[in-house]
Amino acid sequence: MSMAFVTYVFLIIVPFLRRRPDQKGDALDWDWHLLIPCRDEEEVIGDTIRYLRQTFPAAHLWVIDDDSADDTVRVVDERRNAGAEPDENVHLVRRYRPDARLGKGEALNAGYRAIKAWLGDDADPGRVIVVVVDADGRPAPNCLSVCAAPHLFGDPAIGAVQIDVRMSNRGQAQRNVKGFRRSRGSLLVRMQDLEFRSAIAAIQYSRKFTGTISMGGNGQFTRLSALDSIAGDDLQPWGGCLLEDFELGVHLLTAGWRTGFSNDTHVDQEGLYSVRRFLAQRTRWSQGTMQCSRYTRRIWSSEHLSTVGTAEMIYYLAQPWMQLVGSIVYPIPMIILAARTVQAPDVTWAWFGEGAWMFFAVYGTIGLLPFLVWGPIYWLRCEREGSVLRGIGWGLTYAVYIYSFYITSWRALIRLGRKRNGWAKTRRNVHEAHTETAAVEH
Repeated sequence: MSMAFVTYVFLIIVPFLRRRPDQKGDALDWDWHLLIPCRDEEEVIGDTIRYLRQTFPAAHLWVIDDDSADDTVRVVDERRNAGAEPDENVHLVRRYRPDARLGKGEALNAGYRAIKAWLGDDADPGRVIVVVVDADGRPAPNCLSVCAAPHLFGDPAIGAVQIDVRMSNRGQAQRNVKGFRRSRGSLLVRMQDLEFRSAIAAIQYSRKFTGTISMGGNGQFTRLSALDSIAGDDLQPWGGCLLEDFELGVHLLTAGWRTGFSNDTHVDQEGLYSVRRFLAQRTRWSQGTMQCSRYTRRIWSSEHLSTVGTAEMIYYLAQPWMQLVGSIVYPIPMIILAARTVQAPDVTWAWFGEGAWMFFAVYGTIGLLPFLVWGPIYWLRCEREGSVLRGIGWGLTYAVYIYSFYITSWRALIRLGRKRNGWAKTRRNVHEAHTETAAVEH
């Protein structure tokens, strides 16, 4: 398992480092509709609407309020009516319980149905692009022209495009927090940025060759005609898995659509400072991947996927299960060694003297190198700060960061066992900051 993973990592590094910028297209050739699912987002949604309207004046914004308990609706209304006349490009879709708060996928389905109703039957769904943006998301100004490129939506076979994701607060310390927690939070955000901009971007880039590029929850562009093809009679293109973005990609690929990826543009989102909230988020992602295992048969039998593409998707779905197995298998040599050392210390030390230390050196290298290598790559291609030693330090930290996923896989399995499949929204940093301030004042 370890050697296969090492080989996989180095196979995706080479094309990633050799990539070159691609040709752009004309964004005016397409109609752009941005879906912004919101649940208790009053702190961020106003600035997001302002940014999106200024940056993409021709695009329509569809804010989906998922029965927020705060003043999200009021903020949206204020932004929509900030001018002399109401902004006709800002639309508010309201949902109410018990039909609301059932997950991000359900909120996106409501936005999809609203767009369909507003466009009517005369619109050309092949020219309409639906974009998923988080309530704190900041798509780069060039993202529409990049996605309109001839090899992306300019190709009628492309049903969806995913762009690069970056952490907007990388290099920024958390407010109202000092000392170790402040340093730890900044480093955690840095690791999230490193993960998305190097390791995940490289994986996505390599998927161009397997034809299995997956979608993300932010910066997801989908052709309306592609959504129509998988929506069914209930008009629900997004499913109910906790990883609704990957689930959407599975449906599109097995329906015959191709997907694209570009890191010539990006979307900014906030990284998490809190370890607790980070583990909760990744537990949800891991559980969502486990839920998507139900599609293994569909992937295996799809005539639209190549053999290598099928293998890649099944390998991805196996990741949390392999982490569960690995967390049991990998410690076994150490446990055996400890037991033998207690039973026969002289024999154990003699064994080390005869060259057994080389086994552990190789064992440790295999465990660290596939993760450590991303630190220098991130330093070289993304954030050139200080010397390469900083990149190596980031790589060592990233190795520790990745091993936290063994914890989240077990937490996800426990949630599955308890049938706790509910979707819980990750709290924004601004909410955490207000909690910290209130605690201090109290």
